[in-house]
Amino acid sequence: MKTFYNVYAICGFAAIGGGLFGFDISSMSGVLGTPAYGNYFGHPAGTRQGGITASMPAGSLFGALCSSFLADHLSRRTAIQIAAVIWCVGAILQAASNGIPLLCVGRVVGGLAIGICSAIVPVYQSEIAPKEIRGRVVSLQQWAITWGILIQYFIQYGSSFYDGGVDNEFQGTAAFRIPWGIQAVPGAILFVGLFFFPRSPRWLASKDRWEEALTVLAHLHGSGDVNHPKVLAEYKEIEEALRFEREEAVTSFAALVKPRILKRVILGMSIQMWSQLCGMNIMMYYIVFIMRGAGIADELLTSSIQYIINVVMTLPAILYLDKFGRRPALLIGSFLMMTWLFTTGALQASYGIPNPDETDKDISWVVPREHGGVSKAIVACSYLFVASFATTWGPTSWTYPSEIFPAKVRAKAVSLATASNWTWNCVLAFAVPPLLWSINWKMYMIFGTFNGLALIHMFLAAPETKGKTLEEMDTVFESGIPPWRAGKIESRLEQLQRDIEAGDVKVATNKGPGQVERVSHEPKV
Repeated sequence: MKTFYNVYAICGFAAIGGGLFGFDISSMSGVLGTPAYGNYFGHPAGTRQGGITASMPAGSLFGALCSSFLADHLSRRTAIQIAAVIWCVGAILQAASNGIPLLCVGRVVGGLAIGICSAIVPVYQSEIAPKEIRGRVVSLQQWAITWGILIQYFIQYGSSFYDGGVDNEFQGTAAFRIPWGIQAVPGAILFVGLFFFPRSPRWLASKDRWEEALTVLAHLHGSGDVNHPKVLAEYKEIEEALRFEREEAVTSFAALVKPRILKRVILGMSIQMWSQLCGMNIMMYYIVFIMRGAGIADELLTSSIQYIINVVMTLPAILYLDKFGRRPALLIGSFLMMTWLFTTGALQASYGIPNPDETDKDISWVVPREHGGVSKAIVACSYLFVASFATTWGPTSWTYPSEIFPAKVRAKAVSLATASNWTWNCVLAFAVPPLLWSINWKMYMIFGTFNGLALIHMFLAAPETKGKTLEEMDTVFESGIPPWRAGKIESRLEQLQRDIEAGDVKVATNKGPGQVERVSHEPKV
């Protein structure tokens, strides 16, 4: 079977796993406003709708916690393929729903798949990519999420016109069954396509499959040349890192709670927590309600613009994250999102009134239509918020946790970080509908405050990681240099590569794993 080794192709295709997450995010937002959904499921609102929405992240939480066992024992690639099959089953169950119980079961099953993918896809990408473009290719995960959101939303927007559209109060159930069933297609593509891509070289090395690991590294970074200095330098770094971890003679679970690793686990979990508490997924799940509260007439169409902005504005991060850096993205993103949320909350508080429509059980606070300028300003802040997230926290929140851990604990630590994401995702998905109803505009102030806290936390705790290999992260975090200065540490991979080219270091790859011979070097005159 032919294997493709182009890094962009591998990481881009694996990012379809992120696309599944995006499909699910908008699998609810596009149907909430249709009569078909409301009539068939009994017009769920408040905690009932929150429970339906939260069933997916509940499954994802379990999937994320299980993901490391699959990824460590069966390989990163196989874990993603298993998730793709589970996703297809979940999509079928959702499309066949005959009531809220089966719908929730389908969403839990689909969530299980998303939990595995969201934890393991960034790990697979980071272990495949060279350090120079690691941020870029792992950011493809976030870009795929935005594409999944957009594609599914427009599939649902088109399906909403079925059987007379939203004007027909007796609209048929195909309006939501079609988009939910179509979700299985990308899952099937992901499962089949991954057979044509390699396993992670770092996973192969961890299983002492050194020849395979060297071959994959050579195809990825040396055009197939196993003696390429860059390939040998990375091979040596992987071998030394694994040897050090094995000499410590602790289990991967015990290593997680060692002080030098625990602070990184807490940082990774915190970044994923703040990525939820910043308020972005709330904008995605319940944007229709938010636009309705702002007094927008065609909330479905206005919401779609937000999804397009999300896709387009993720591109700058993909192109420049490795130049701009992870730390500035986190700090600037938190500040901007805090600004837009406080502005929206202030406008809602100043110009909004209690909802005069007593039949509307979704929102209790609206901006009257006579304040058209205020409504437009709220929509503008919503768009600017999405643009700010898409260029900063969106891709960085996946990239950073996937690259800061040693190989022995990487899958488990990233699964814990991702589980943090899904825990808060589940809590917020369940809590936001009643929050929108009970505290209305104050909700924006709460999430704005969360962004302020995230800004302070990231300034004090998150060092720069761009330009470093995965094996150099111990140096970054244990150098004793404060996070706001840690980015100045130079990568040692280039020096090792130069030493190999000059003949100062020889890497023996044919006598056992990573035997290294130091040779003398006569200065050139």
